[in-house]
Amino acid sequence: MGRMPAFDRRSVVDAARDVFWQRGYAEAGITELEEATGLTRSSLYNAFGSKRGLFDAVLGAYLDDIVRTRLRPLGSGDPGALEAYVDEMRAAIAADSPRARLGCLLLNAGSSPLASDDAEVRGLVSGYAAEMRGAIRAAVADRRPDLTPDAVDALSAVCASLVVAALTLARVDRDAALATLASVPTTLESWR
Repeated sequence: MGRMPAFDRRSVVDAARDVFWQRGYAEAGITELEEATGLTRSSLYNAFGSKRGLFDAVLGAYLDDIVRTRLRPLGSGDPGALEAYVDEMRAAIAADSPRARLGCLLLNAGSSPLASDDAEVRGLVSGYAAEMRGAIRAAVADRRPDLTPDAVDALSAVCASLVVAALTLARVDRDAALATLASVPTTLESWR
């Protein structure tokens, strides 16, 4: 029977997440990951198989812990859920913290060279985008029951695009990201 790991896997994934989020997969060095996690290279490879295995664990945890936690209320039937989601995203981007200026880890991964070479990453990012669009569609339907299903689909696509644009802009232009998110409630209200 093999030895049980003497570290908290969750803490290691969280520490590695910060490195990958800030530097990206390709630029994150194994030495940086060792320093951030407190584990040696061999321990990281034994636990995760490779740097890529660690990155996959980070993306999965980010999707479950951050993204899905924020999306979950969008399908609740609350007509104000989308505005609350946008307010939460605006507060996160406006926060004066290093993470606030990093954008979305999944969108960053999706626009990196890794995504063009790796079907698994493309699939994960595409799945995330579909999940977000579905949650936003449910929230738009709750907020605007006066619209036809086709109009709900169109408005949802616009709102989801604004959220993606804001999360992408957050890394390079916080003010533009905030302004983009601020347009979501107006778009919701004015759509005919």
